[in-house]
Amino acid sequence: MLTGAALILLGGAVFCWPRVTPMAAERPGWLRPREGRPRDKGVSELLRSAATLDLLAACLAGGLPVPVALEAVGPTASPQTAAALRSVASHLAVGVGPAEAWAPVRDRPGLTELSVAAVRTARAGTALAAHAKDLARRLRESLSAEAEERAERAGVLLAAPIGLCFLPAFLCLGVLPVVLGLAGRLDFL
Repeated sequence: MLTGAALILLGGAVFCWPRVTPMAAERPGWLRPREGRPRDKGVSELLRSAATLDLLAACLAGGLPVPVALEAVGPTASPQTAAALRSVASHLAVGVGPAEAWAPVRDRPGLTELSVAAVRTARAGTALAAHAKDLARRLRESLSAEAEERAERAGVLLAAPIGLCFLPAFLCLGVLPVVLGLAGRLDFL
């Protein structure tokens, strides 16, 4: 029985080899892992934004003025976000209105809501620290939910090839001998 299974596996390898070889020659890197994808870069950008927001909330809760707090958290952000935060800090320091001052931050990942909340808090006089902390928490929760969804999707995609490989082997090596054995005893064959 073991030799039959070995012959089946060897036959499958011999049968598939002529089809796999040209595909490998056409696309030499088809088995190599892909380099950092843009989506992964977006995730790391959002994680850095969440960390920056946490630090900003801590600075503001500690009593720092908004322009000083923005300058302090700049090094923790990505280079483009740090430049936008420095621009906002300089605009606020010279007295530019909140809507105009927070404009550079609106297009940065994860910070759009911060600019809206900053303009709102400037008008209402509420604390910006609570908004920054809440936004950082929501960013992390959304990234966590997305990571869980991707992991579940990967689990389903990984189960399909395993099922396609083991189901025929189970039928050939497990079920078929039992059925043939029963059929021989019942005089069907």
